[in-house]
Amino acid sequence: MALHFEQREFQGRIARACEALDKLNLDGLLMFAQESMYYLCGYETFGFCFFQCLYLGADGRLALLTRAPDLRQARHTSTLDDIRVWTDEAGATPQTQLKDMLRDLGAKGARLGIEYDSPGLNAHYGKAVDEALEGFCTLVAASDLIDNLRVIKSDAELVYVRRAAELADAALEAGLAETRAGAGEGDILAAMHSAIFRGGGEYPGNDFIIGSGRDALLCRHKSGRRRLSANDQLTLEFAGTCRRYHAALMRTIIIGEPRPRHLAMYDACRSALAACEENLIPGSTAGDVFDAHARAMDDAGFRDHRLNACGYSLGASFAPCWMDRPMFYHGNPFTFAPGMVFFAHMILMDSHSATAMTLGRTYLLGDGPPVSLSAASLDLVCR
Repeated sequence: MALHFEQREFQGRIARACEALDKLNLDGLLMFAQESMYYLCGYETFGFCFFQCLYLGADGRLALLTRAPDLRQARHTSTLDDIRVWTDEAGATPQTQLKDMLRDLGAKGARLGIEYDSPGLNAHYGKAVDEALEGFCTLVAASDLIDNLRVIKSDAELVYVRRAAELADAALEAGLAETRAGAGEGDILAAMHSAIFRGGGEYPGNDFIIGSGRDALLCRHKSGRRRLSANDQLTLEFAGTCRRYHAALMRTIIIGEPRPRHLAMYDACRSALAACEENLIPGSTAGDVFDAHARAMDDAGFRDHRLNACGYSLGASFAPCWMDRPMFYHGNPFTFAPGMVFFAHMILMDSHSATAMTLGRTYLLGDGPPVSLSAASLDLVCR
């Protein structure tokens, strides 16, 4: 087996998951989120885009139903010994084979939690599972059961989180070394990925975001590359990754001389990030952090150019996104505690003047002020 944690780490996670089941009066949990599977037993794949399900019983028993290509994957990367394969064929009904597995495990008549809110369970199969298990057992939405455990990182996890942050810093340094007038976005992107892979990192949960010119105002990746002009702007949002754990950074870099609008937006982002740090402490809420960000942006006159969220939890994530719950938005009551890891991103996009400015980094929460996991400077970078 190629495990990234010791057996006792997984045993502790399973025990805590069973405690959560007991509190919710559940006899078991049907997991479709790859993150949940990785957390409980180390299993990793991208085959979750098809149908697969990990069952956790209240007694701690685990059983996986997956496709044949993932059989050896599960054997090699996880602690699992009960791995079952559903049959690829015309008219395949993996939901029926899931029911058969549950019957074999004694789950008929059980009250089972289920992860509906996951890319691993699309609407087609979600309806199929509901239909197959109707009258067989009772399904209760429990998409956040494992997420609520994953949000607090163990000491063993933090080893990988800190390494991910080091790789993010290395990627930023490598990208900046390629950033100049005339440079190609592809060269910058290649240098950043190379730094991470050469440092022992992994593919991230989603594409790196890179855009220059008007595309610097985009908060998502798009295909196609351009070369930087003598007076330009470049937005980068990316993450270092180690054993699937992410540590993200975000910067807008100026090529040539910054415009006054750039400088004003940078000052607002820097002030907003400082305000977030003051609230990113145990006992405060995710809503408190967003509201602090919003006040700083609005007071600087940028209400129309900010977003309605400014960060989120980070951990071990898979495609299509490295974002974890909870997110920083107004009214979110989620309360912080030590051991949590969050990415705070300050984003201003002025479409009227085609001006972008961003600033973001990843923090570890302890008993006091948050600790930046990045050693990179927050100063505005001009090339």
